[in-house]
Amino acid sequence: MKFRRYDWGMINLPGIIFSLVMGFLMSSSITLATTFVRVGAAGNFFWVWLEVWSVAYPVAIICILIYRPFATRVTAAILKKLNKTE
Repeated sequence: MKFRRYDWGMINLPGIIFSLVMGFLMSSSITLATTFVRVGAAGNFFWVWLEVWSVAYPVAIICILIYRPFATRVTAAILKKLNKTE
C-alpha cells in the first residue's frame, strides 16, 4: 500500500484536521449548552465553560479519531441494507 506524505496508517492528516474541527464544534456546542443549563447566566459563566471545554475538547478529538472508522462502516452497512429494500 502506497501512503501519501501525510498518511500514517489509519490516522492521516485529513482525518486529524477533521477531528480537530469537528471536535471543536461539537465540544463547544455541547459544553456551552450543558454549562448554561447547569450554572445559568452567572457572572463567571465564561470561565466555568472554558474549564469544562478544556477537558471536553481533547476527549472529543480522541473519540472522533477512534470512532470515525467504526461509524463509517456502520453507516455504509445501513445504507447497503436500505438500498436492498428499495
